[in-house]
Amino acid sequence: MRILGINALFHDPAAALVIDGRTVAAAEEERFSRRKHGKRPLPFSAWELPEQAAAWCLKRAGLRPQDLDAVTYSFDPRLARPAADMGLDDPWDHLRLTYAREAPAFLKTALPGLDPGLVRFVPHHMAHAASSAFAAPDAGNSSVLVLDGRGERASHLAARRVGPRLEALHAQDLPHSLGLVYEELTEHLGFLRSSDEFKVMALASHGRPRMLAELRRHVYPTGDGGFHATGVPWHELCPPRGPDEPWTQDHADVAASAQAVLEETLLDLVRWLHGRTHDRVLTLAGGVALNCVANSRIAREGPFSRVWVQPAAGDAGTALGGALLLSAVEGDEPEAMTGADLGREWSDAELGAWLKAAAVPFERPPDIAATVARALADNGIVAWFQGRSEYGPRALGHRSLLAHPGHAGNLERLNDVKGREQFRPVAPMVLADRAADLFDGPLPSPYMLFVHDVAPAWRERVPAVVHVDGTARIQTVDPAREPLVAAMLGEFERLTGLPVVVNTSLNTAGRPMVDDPRDALECFGSSPVDLLAIGPYAIRRGDLFRTDPRSDDAGGPL
Repeated sequence: MRILGINALFHDPAAALVIDGRTVAAAEEERFSRRKHGKRPLPFSAWELPEQAAAWCLKRAGLRPQDLDAVTYSFDPRLARPAADMGLDDPWDHLRLTYAREAPAFLKTALPGLDPGLVRFVPHHMAHAASSAFAAPDAGNSSVLVLDGRGERASHLAARRVGPRLEALHAQDLPHSLGLVYEELTEHLGFLRSSDEFKVMALASHGRPRMLAELRRHVYPTGDGGFHATGVPWHELCPPRGPDEPWTQDHADVAASAQAVLEETLLDLVRWLHGRTHDRVLTLAGGVALNCVANSRIAREGPFSRVWVQPAAGDAGTALGGALLLSAVEGDEPEAMTGADLGREWSDAELGAWLKAAAVPFERPPDIAATVARALADNGIVAWFQGRSEYGPRALGHRSLLAHPGHAGNLERLNDVKGREQFRPVAPMVLADRAADLFDGPLPSPYMLFVHDVAPAWRERVPAVVHVDGTARIQTVDPAREPLVAAMLGEFERLTGLPVVVNTSLNTAGRPMVDDPRDALECFGSSPVDLLAIGPYAIRRGDLFRTDPRSDDAGGPL
């Protein structure tokens, strides 16, 4: 079957195409529209669809809307209740539900030729669960835990995959929501709600959980597979922070306390689930599963032998999950994900044409990986644009900013380049067979969804990637899957003795990750980056601003 999955209702609108159980393409609308998260998660924006992402997915496969067998929409309005009945203060939620009910008609307009009768509503948390349970490699029968802000009427799902089936075991009804509690704190600390929760996680490492006892009065497991999570008096715990105000120790301490109570509650949920299933493998999805600190504690202290997290764990992943779930229901066995590189790509010839049209000076070195390694060894910052773009919020060696990890100042330097808060860490990428020499934690870790303790002997050698608590959120690189990244890492180690390179997303603050060549050129031209490696081509900052673009030398090899 040819199934197009759609996520649209809340945030991170996305589309994914699954054909005969195999994921062909997946992309988030923000990469096309250049609006962070695609839109704000308001009832008034619920009608907005991932039109460009959906059109690209079909184009990738050479399909028209009328060629599809089904379209999934990852929210089922028939399961929803009025917001007030669920204890939510959301007076316009009825508008959101109206838009959801009309989704088939909206999709017919967005994808001319589509039969609206092909649209299937998939429960939100079942779509999350399928995105993890069916995409995880070598999982077989396994447990799955979903936690986010909200779905139709719940904020959590514990389930089990048994062959091609997903069996729901328990759900936590709203208003109790670990995701919403974390969102409330994000807003209280002056960050953007439903966007900047990862900043709270980073800030927590700078604090002490001295408010944990108070938080446990409002957030705690109930022992039956569910939890209580509502009514936290944030204003009593610490003063709110304005968006442009400096953070204080109180702000860091309340973040640390919230992180601690989240981890405690998740561990209880995981132990309850294992007690029901006795499975070896746990898979995670939902926005809360992007909390890599909590994931690591689950892997370290939980009862499961292996934990796998969907790289697009937020709502974008439900586009894929809905399509995988229907594929399984219809008899097509879903294939596991082999990587998150599911987005757009350009051939070498197409990239060369872009650069010539932009009239920028570029070269085609014999070995782009070696060229980049030398630039990094000389302490340059490199914009790395290679292959298909990533699905999900992590840069995984396709749309990345790279730097030397051995200079402590590169953390501040990169945060300045990106316009980010200085308390935020950057991540290391490392060859999979070298990771255990430097890092202690779940391995392999190809999607940057766990944190690892940095070996004491290495902390002073790679200070740029060591967070204040002595950890790093690593990406392990498999040469079989990522030969170009692996070649660059190997050459960098030969030059410096360090098997690690700093990797952070290729974007600036408030902007989506770079996706197409135009984005890459705009980001490179407006940021103090030394080298852009785009496909086999290299653009050097010094050449870009030294050469007259009208001269005969522009737009070709130097």
